[in-house]
Amino acid sequence: MNILLLMADQLAAPALPAYGHRVVRAPHLERLAARSVVFDSAYCNFPICAPSRFSMLSGRLPHAIEAYDNAAEFPASVPTMAHYLANLGYRTILCGKMHFIGPDQLHGYEERLTTDIYPSDFSWTPDFLQGPEYRPTGVSMRPILEAGSCVRSLQIDYDDEVEYRGVPRLYDLARAPQEQPFFLTISFTHPHPPFVAGQEHWDRYRHDEIDMPKVAQIAVEDLDEHSRWLHYAHAQNEYTVTDVHVRNARHAYYGMVSYIDDKVGRILATLEQCGLAQDTAVVFAADHGEMLGERGMWYKQTFFEWSARVPLMISAPGIGARRSCAHVSLVDLLPTFLDLATGGRPPEPVDPFDGASLLPLMTGADKGENRSVISEYSSEGVRAASRMVRAGAHKYIHTRGLAPMLFDLERDPDELHNIAGSADATAVEARLHVRALEGWDPDAVHQRILASQKRRLFLADVARRSGRYPNWAYQPFVDESKRFVRGSGTSGPTAAKAKARYPLVEPAQPDRNRNKEEK
Repeated sequence: MNILLLMADQLAAPALPAYGHRVVRAPHLERLAARSVVFDSAYCNFPICAPSRFSMLSGRLPHAIEAYDNAAEFPASVPTMAHYLANLGYRTILCGKMHFIGPDQLHGYEERLTTDIYPSDFSWTPDFLQGPEYRPTGVSMRPILEAGSCVRSLQIDYDDEVEYRGVPRLYDLARAPQEQPFFLTISFTHPHPPFVAGQEHWDRYRHDEIDMPKVAQIAVEDLDEHSRWLHYAHAQNEYTVTDVHVRNARHAYYGMVSYIDDKVGRILATLEQCGLAQDTAVVFAADHGEMLGERGMWYKQTFFEWSARVPLMISAPGIGARRSCAHVSLVDLLPTFLDLATGGRPPEPVDPFDGASLLPLMTGADKGENRSVISEYSSEGVRAASRMVRAGAHKYIHTRGLAPMLFDLERDPDELHNIAGSADATAVEARLHVRALEGWDPDAVHQRILASQKRRLFLADVARRSGRYPNWAYQPFVDESKRFVRGSGTSGPTAAKAKARYPLVEPAQPDRNRNKEEK
C-alpha cells in the first residue's frame, strides 16, 4: 500500500479533541481519528525537533546515532525509512520540514519539493560548559508576550508553500501509476511558536472560552533541577508573564492547530478525489509537544506529558478503527511501515531497530501491556544528558548528576508528586533505573556530547569569523522543460493536455465513414 505521513511541529497530544481537549477545534483530525488506530500513549524519543525526527526516520534512539541536539549532523550513512521503502520499490518524496543538519538533505528521499525552514549548519550548537543560559537560538518569553493574530507570518508563508507543493504532487502520483507505491511525507511547521495565528483561525475561538493551564505556575525554588535549568534557559527570569499573555498565547496556539487541521482536511480530500484513499495508509504524528504554560513552563525540552507525548494515529486499508493504550513512540514507525509495505514480512534491517512494529497493536493481536518507551534529551537549555522510561503506570527520569524522578501517572496524571526514594516505590524505581541505563552509560554519553559540542562550536565559530557558512540549505529544483506543453512530437498540445486530465478520458476517435462521405 502507499504510505502518506503527515506531520505537525510541536503539537501536544493533550491539545487535540481526539485526545479529549474540549476547546480546540480540529474536525478533520477527529474524522481521521474515527477511522484510525489512535495511540493514547505515544511519545517522541527526544523532545526537540531535529533529534526527534532523525530518530523517527532511522528507527534508532537518538544517542545511538549521535543525535544530541538541534545542530547535530545526521550522517548520510544512517539508513532511514525512505531508504528501506525505496529498496522495496517505493517512490519516496519529502515535502516540508525535516530539519536535516549536514550536507545530506535527502536521507533516502528521492525527491524533495521544498526547502527547510531552519538552518542546516552547526550555528545552533549548545554548550554544556556555559550552562543553561547559553541560548544559541535566542529563545525567550517574547513569543508569549507578543502572542496574537496576524495577517501573514513567516510560518504561514512556509506551510502554505508546503501544501501548495504537496497537493499537486498527489495529483501527479494519481496520474502516474508507474510511480506507485509511494511514500509521501508532508511536514508542516505549525503550531510551533511564535504564538501567532492568522485572523481567520484566531476568530474561530472566542477569547473568553480559552482555558487556562490546569497546573498553575510552580515557584522557581520548588522546581526540580532540570525544570530550573529550563526556567533560566527560556529567560523566564527576565520577563513578566501575566494571565493575559498566557491566554493570548493559548488562543493563538489553538488557532494554529485549526490552521493545520484545515490543511490536513484538504490533503485527505485530495487523496479521496484521486481514488488513492483505499490503497493508502495515512499516518498523522508530531515530532514533540508544547508545555503551553502548564506548570508555568513553555516550549518543550522536558519529559512532562505536554512536552513528550505526541498524537499518533494510523489509518490503514483493511485495519479497523480502535484505540490503544500501549506505550509506543516515534521510533516504532519505521518497522511499522515495513510491515505495512510487505504484508508483515519485512526485510532484515541493516542495523537493529530500537523500535518495534505497531501492526500487532493495530490488528488487536497484541494489547501491548509489556511495552515500554525510551526518550532522551541533551540539547540546549540543560547541562547534562537525561533519559526517560515510560512503563506501566510509571515514568522514570534519570539525568546525569541529578536525583532521579519517578511519577505514577495513574494516581498522579499531572506529575506533581515525585515518589523516587519512597519506600513504596523502591522495587519499581530499581527496575526502571536498570531499564534506563541499558546501553546508555551517562558518564560516557556526557563525554561524547562534550567532544561533539567542542568540534561543532569550533566549526561554527570559524564560519562566523569568515562569514562563509556552509550552504547546506536544500535548493528545490523543478525541471520546467518537462512541465505543461512542450515539444510533444506529432501528438500536439491537445493530446498533451488530455494526458494530464484526471481521471483519464479515452481519446475521442475520428469518424472514418463521415470523412469518406465528406470527400
